[in-house]
Amino acid sequence: MWEDEIVEEIHHIREAYAKSFNYDLRAIFLDLQKKQNSSGHKVVTLQPKLRSNKLLEGTKS
Repeated sequence: MWEDEIVEEIHHIREAYAKSFNYDLRAIFLDLQKKQNSSGHKVVTLQPKLRSNKLLEGTKS
C-alpha cells in the first residue's frame, strides 16, 4: 500500500501534540485558543448559511 510521507509526518506531529497535553481535549482547546488570541490575526464569526429543504421534500412519500 502506498503511503504519503507528508500525511505520515502530520499524523506524527498531531500525535506528539496531543500526547504533550496527555490527550486532554480541554487543555488542547485552551492552548489553541491562546495561540489564536496571541496571533494578532483578526478572528471573524460568520453567520451560518441557511440550507434549502428541497432535497428532503423530494424524498417524502
